[in-house]
Amino acid sequence: MSTRNFNFSAGPATLPLPVLEQAKEDFLCYPGAGASIMEISHRTKTFLNVLDEAKSNIKELLGMSDDYCILFTPGGATMQFTMLAMNFLNGASADYLHVGTWATKAIQGASPHGTVRKAWSGKEDNFNRLPADDELDLDPQAAYVHFTSNETIQGIQFSRESQVNGKDLFCDASSDFLSRPTDMNKYALLYAGAQKNIGPSGTAVVILRKDLLERVPEGLPPLLDYKVLYDNDSLYNTPSTFTIYIIGLVSRWLLKTVGGLEKMHAINKNKAALLYDAIDNSQGFYKGHALPEYRSLMNVAFRLGSEELEGKFIAEATAAGLDGLKGHRSVGGCRASIYNAMPTEGVQALADFMKEFQRVKG
Repeated sequence: MSTRNFNFSAGPATLPLPVLEQAKEDFLCYPGAGASIMEISHRTKTFLNVLDEAKSNIKELLGMSDDYCILFTPGGATMQFTMLAMNFLNGASADYLHVGTWATKAIQGASPHGTVRKAWSGKEDNFNRLPADDELDLDPQAAYVHFTSNETIQGIQFSRESQVNGKDLFCDASSDFLSRPTDMNKYALLYAGAQKNIGPSGTAVVILRKDLLERVPEGLPPLLDYKVLYDNDSLYNTPSTFTIYIIGLVSRWLLKTVGGLEKMHAINKNKAALLYDAIDNSQGFYKGHALPEYRSLMNVAFRLGSEELEGKFIAEATAAGLDGLKGHRSVGGCRASIYNAMPTEGVQALADFMKEFQRVKG
């Protein structure tokens, strides 16, 4: 195959074409290293510069203060579900906002390490909406409050942080990390698996307020201990060096090519509007999962009139070069993931396909 499809997969997801082109150049021989970026030691000055740039770019994009640190951890966001509880729950109680599939998994990961309360659950509404602040049942004694900012499977996204009465706010931002401006001062800990919006699979980016490190108990396994990772600058063991390198390129692209997160957010809003307009103007041929006020800018989840019709839609879209539109196996339907790197051209092509498919099949 000589041409690239538009990849609407939820992850591993599409990457910016300039990043792939740069990686192609560096893959055989990284400048000054005499070896591939895949071959250089994580202890060399060359890789330390790569690591420093990735952290510096993220810090600049988010306007982070020195009160926070950036860690690169193995295991993706799924390991963070358990790791953050091991470090900060310590047999106590924490509040979780039960807003979708990934929130469910976060609750399951934390539950063996303390009492996990559901401060709100959207299960009865099939996770098609998010809570208002006055719906939250928060425990004043909770060690922290955890939420998932964007649920990829249900296609719902918080437009702002919930008010948590001064409690430490923890966030799984895997699928909308660096997609919009974020005030880190509102968070105690924020983490994101790389493979959705900022790089290939294999790593999670963890941003945490440094004073939290004082709460880490002794005796944790080293790779599950935030303090050990911080003390060793994420280099306690060999990290996923290629993933960190790509994160550095993606964050550089956001800074230098896109022009920052305000501009990225505007682009993302415009892209999402193309698909939601196609759904809303289809006279019910396409049905979005999320209530309109809670719709995700990253993952557009929708159904057609029957599973047979959905199968035809996905097959014909794939043949047209629009790949990865099958919904998650747990819910079915269709889903278009339109992360930062998905160009507007690709979203417009999908919107046009949806309209033509409706004209022919409707």
